[in-house]
Amino acid sequence: MTTLNLSKDVQKLTEMMNTINFCMLTTTAEDGTLHSRPMSTNGKVEYGGNLWFFTYGQSHKVFEAQSHNQVNVSFSDIVKHNYVSLSGKAELVRDKGKIKELWEPKMIIWFPDGIETADIALLKVTAEKAEYWNSPSSPVAQTIALFQVLTGNAADIGENKKFDLTR
Repeated sequence: MTTLNLSKDVQKLTEMMNTINFCMLTTTAEDGTLHSRPMSTNGKVEYGGNLWFFTYGQSHKVFEAQSHNQVNVSFSDIVKHNYVSLSGKAELVRDKGKIKELWEPKMIIWFPDGIETADIALLKVTAEKAEYWNSPSSPVAQTIALFQVLTGNAADIGENKKFDLTR
């Protein structure tokens, strides 16, 4: 894949994740099993897929991420048929400047004292690999794709791209 195409794919990946507010963060539990929970990026995904999640520094997800920092984050928009899987390394960040920069007033629900909430922190996921899928989402587009398959023609079933973000 050329740099130009990779750049377009990374831009598309970033845009897709920015439009899907909630995702599933998967960490590895102490016993080696996978543990997923819903999280929100608040629509602020960095170009290249780096993610920031507000959390409590002493939370279970943080302990899991510190024990085994390889994580996966999956995004799903069933209306637009956009899906993203991103893997990377997680780290705890307690930088008050970054917390203030990313803070949204709606987060007061989880952090009652705002950015002064005791133990407030960020879990940063540095993206390493990503894959996305998107397909025609309107009923008309899906009908056309089905008709193409039934008539023996190649259907436009959308895109599936996989790439390494560490290069």
